[in-house]
Amino acid sequence: MVQHSRPSPHDLGPSGAMPGQHVRPASSQGAQTAASSAPVQRGLSGSFPRGRRAYAAIDLGTNNCRLLIAKPSADGFIVVDAFSRIVRLGEGLAATGRISDEAIDRAIAALGICADKLRRRHVTLARSVATEACRRASNGGAFIDRVYRETGIALDIITAQEEARLAVLGCHALLEPGDGPALIFDIGGGSTELVLVDANGSGTPHIVDWVSAPWGVVSLTESEAFDHGDPAERLAAYGRMRARVADAFSPLARRLPRNAANIRLLGTSGTVTTLASVHLDLPRYDRQAIDGLIVPSESMRSISTRLAALSLADRQKLPCIGTERADLVVAGCAILESILDIWPAQRLGVADRGIREGILRGLMDRDRAPS
Repeated sequence: MVQHSRPSPHDLGPSGAMPGQHVRPASSQGAQTAASSAPVQRGLSGSFPRGRRAYAAIDLGTNNCRLLIAKPSADGFIVVDAFSRIVRLGEGLAATGRISDEAIDRAIAALGICADKLRRRHVTLARSVATEACRRASNGGAFIDRVYRETGIALDIITAQEEARLAVLGCHALLEPGDGPALIFDIGGGSTELVLVDANGSGTPHIVDWVSAPWGVVSLTESEAFDHGDPAERLAAYGRMRARVADAFSPLARRLPRNAANIRLLGTSGTVTTLASVHLDLPRYDRQAIDGLIVPSESMRSISTRLAALSLADRQKLPCIGTERADLVVAGCAILESILDIWPAQRLGVADRGIREGILRGLMDRDRAPS
């Protein structure tokens, strides 16, 4: 029988990891954000001692379905299993307002794999969230119900504010040290969250301001016919993408501090990890090389402009992009450049971690707390 409880306002997101890797968290003191009402799914909580229990986090986004399973350690947690699959849940959503039958089938197939892993790993406590595609879709609720009937996974459609909070808590430990203001962003499939934080120490940063823009790599790609035969037409379409994003960012841009010294920037998304891989000219994606990497912002701009001029076939030939990301990466570049326009940090921190890590630490912290 599934029981539900509410997450703590002090959920902390530690670093991410691949199976077998040890994760150490940052300090959990000083969280400044409100608690979510998201359900938490309980399983065999009485079957294992607390130190041996397995916990899981599922993040069903507009483009990807991701799972992380971990067990607590003395000063963090150890990842025991992980899964990620591109499902394109939001494909066609902008035109129809609905999640398509094909997208639902892809997502349920991926979530079925997640459910099998939860059972095989004897997960005792899980939180599963869905984001922008389900927030927008007229059939989002019906989709959530079907997922539960067919997989047993209880998805919670979280707000954009909760999505931003979890992204920050999951990756803030990778912010460059410093006293200047910091902007953390998450480029998703259906939306992009920008969060201004006050992070002057090792504790959880205080969220000062934030915005969720309705442009992610899927929604922006579908808004603009991009892959023209003429490179000049492709660059013109790229400029129109950037203009759309700049307009959505403008409310926050007007409130950002001006002429601040030592500003810092940290991004968590497939866009930034992909572009960082191109920056390093990797033959294949290597998380250990990417997570925590600091890249000159001008290098990321240069790569973005270069990719925007390439044809789809040429983008597909790049080893860290390939066929799965080639059609979406240009939209991600447009969003990233628009972020650099309003927050011109000299360096960009790259995080291959985010929502799932924040969820996991929150679950573990709450389960350890005395009743």
